Parts: sequence; C-alpha cells; structure tokens
Amino acid sequence: MVRSERVIGKGAAMTATLREALLESRTGAAGAGGAGRAREGAAGAGRSGPRGREPVFVLCDGDLAESARELGPLAAAVSSGECELAVAVFVRRLGGGFGLAVGFARWAIHARCGLWSSAPISGQRALSERALRDTLPFADGYGMEMAMTIDAVRAGHRVKEIELDLSHRASTRTPAGFAHRARQLLDFVRVYLSRR
Repeated sequence: MVRSERVIGKGAAMTATLREALLESRTGAAGAGGAGRAREGAAGAGRSGPRGREPVFVLCDGDLAESARELGPLAAAVSSGECELAVAVFVRRLGGGFGLAVGFARWAIHARCGLWSSAPISGQRALSERALRDTLPFADGYGMEMAMTIDAVRAGHRVKEIELDLSHRASTRTPAGFAHRARQLLDFVRVYLSRR
C-alpha cells in the first residue's frame, strides 16, 4: 500500500503506486516508501505473472465488487503477448447519460493516435511493464485512461479490447450524474489539448 498525507487525485495516486510496483518488480522486494507516496483511492493496482517473465499490471475500479474476479482475461491477453494494453469492455451498459463525454473521448483518441475504441474510458486494464513505463506519469483526473490509451498507441503498443461480464456503480441521469459527466468531459478536453 502507498499513502500520501494529502489527497493528490487518481492519476497522481496511480502513478505513485505503480512506480512503487515497478521498483518492487525490478528489485523483487517491497519498495522503500517515504516522501511522495500516494493515497490509495478507489482504484486498485495489482501485478501478475510468473517469475522470470515480464510482469503484467492490472488496474481496476474499486466498485467492481465480486465481478472483479472476471479480470483474468485482461492479464492473460498481455501475458500471452497478444497485446501490451488490454482494456475491458462491459458486456452490459449500465447507467450513463447521453454519450457525449464517452463519444468525445472515443473521437479524441482516434484523432490523437488513430485508434477507434469501444471503451475509451474503461478503468479496467492490464499493461505490460514496457507499456506501463511508456504511459507514466498518468494524466490527472478523469482523463487518465484516455491519455493512457493515446500514449500507449503512440509508443507503438498494441491495444486489445475484451468484453467481460463486469458490473459497477454507474452514474445515472440525475443532476449529480450530469455534473459528474461534465467534469469528465472537461478532463477529456484537457487530455486532448495536451497531446497534440
């Protein structure tokens, strides 16, 4: 676990956590810790893979509950060499608004790296060590996954989307849900502008 004395946001927290995991995978021991540690947030990061092979790093949102056990195919796709970045596509669409924020993210990824993505903002991902190194540091805010995809493709990594039977707490068509999607869209625009 990696901690911070202050809230630093999802992108910074995941960057610090995964840099620590990279250090651990390189040395084979728990990282040294100390200053600059990140706050553990709603997302989890784990490493999988047999010793002697490049590790696979699995990222997921904290609200997957029991369905998190379905993430194995993501790690398997990376471990087998099919891709360097595997992204989960939810079999069933849950909640959401009218698709403006997700549609913009899909278009922005294509405009910046040429990839059309079915799940441009899915937080359920597996990365090879090389892909992880090439995508750090992560973008701040809700644009983390969108930026990760752009950066991975630009670095020459293959992306594979895999349908999985996952469930999570989705936002709905309420004032709070629309406010959430507006914040997402703002972060997506920031990523788009920062990756010219």
